[in-house]
Parts: sequence; structure tokens; C-alpha cells
Amino acid sequence: MASFELNINGQQKTVDVDPTTPLLWVLRDHLDLVGTKFGCGIAQCGACTVHLNGTAVRSCSLPVSAVTGQAVTTIEGLSEKGDHPVQKAWLEADVPQCGYCQAGQIMSAAALLDNNANPSDQDIDAAMSGNLCRCGTYVRIKKAIKTAAQL
Repeated sequence: MASFELNINGQQKTVDVDPTTPLLWVLRDHLDLVGTKFGCGIAQCGACTVHLNGTAVRSCSLPVSAVTGQAVTTIEGLSEKGDHPVQKAWLEADVPQCGYCQAGQIMSAAALLDNNANPSDQDIDAAMSGNLCRCGTYVRIKKAIKTAAQL
């Protein structure tokens, strides 16, 4: 066990965990931030996506020891009231079906728009290719990203 000082959603948090513990489990089990979901455990589905210094990363394969001194943003920290442009566009486009992948999808979309305010279809496809939706809402996801770009 080791003690880690983390910057999570703009707040300093201290956790005592094994250095190899994936960030996902620190968020969910130690900090009670359960919006970030476990999907595959091998960084292939995107359900566990968070931002690390503004970049979308998979928290299921990222050891907590790798994030000290860096800014981690979870779906809970994206906006205080769920009114981030991507979240608003998600509702407008009626994207969620089962909803399981949505936090990861939203985090990837928000990172894309932070880096590219007017993405092309190809940009969206590339940025979102690592996020799987078992309900197949990809058309609505793309529509929501384009809407959020306008907001």
C-alpha cells in the first residue's frame, strides 16, 4: 500500500492503495465516483473513459501511480449540473438507450470538442472509434457531437 495525492475533478484527494490499482477502481471503490463504468478491463470498450489533463484515457488500464500530479476529470466533474454542451446535446439527440456506455462516450466527445471545435465526420469517427455501444446508437452519437459543436 502507498498513499497517493490525486487531483480529481479539481479537488485534492488522498487514497491509500496498491500503486498498480487501476484508476477506475480508485474512482469507484475509494472515492465513490461511480459514473465511470467498468466494461472490459482491457481498455478496448471505452466505458471507463476519463480525462487526464484534458485527454481522453481509459481508466481501467491506467495505474493510479501514473496520475499523481495530473488533473483527472470524471463524468461527475464535467459539469456541476449536467449542462455541459455535450451532455445537453446528448439529451436533445436522445442518444442513450441502455445508457451503460454513455459516460465514456460523453467524455470522449468532450475531449474531441475541446481539441477540435468543428470536427468532420472523419474526425468524429476517429475520436469515437474506441468507444463501443452495444445498443448501436452511433448515428445519434454523431448527431449529438455535431450539435454540441454548435453550442
